[in-house]
Amino acid sequence: MNKLVMIALVALAGCATAPSAPAPGGPPPGGSFPTGLDNTCDGERYGTLVGQDATVLERVMILGQVRVVRPGSVVTQDYRPERMNFNIGTDGRIASITCG
Repeated sequence: MNKLVMIALVALAGCATAPSAPAPGGPPPGGSFPTGLDNTCDGERYGTLVGQDATVLERVMILGQVRVVRPGSVVTQDYRPERMNFNIGTDGRIASITCG
């Protein structure tokens, strides 16, 4: 039974649509990950999401540790280089992606 569930999940994941381009006036695709920082979490891969509404994260499958940080959120101060942080602005859009 577990194999059938896994097969169904993989099939559904293949049906997901790709995120659309950032809104006009947003950062250029791929240029949203801070330069000079280690890309230890592979956050650069999702750079095109910066500038989009945070709900886009519901349609993207990201394997690994992910944290969504909204304004006023309380977050731990531990540093995990493999963790991807999606920082959400007050407008509800993804402001930046960082590792840690």
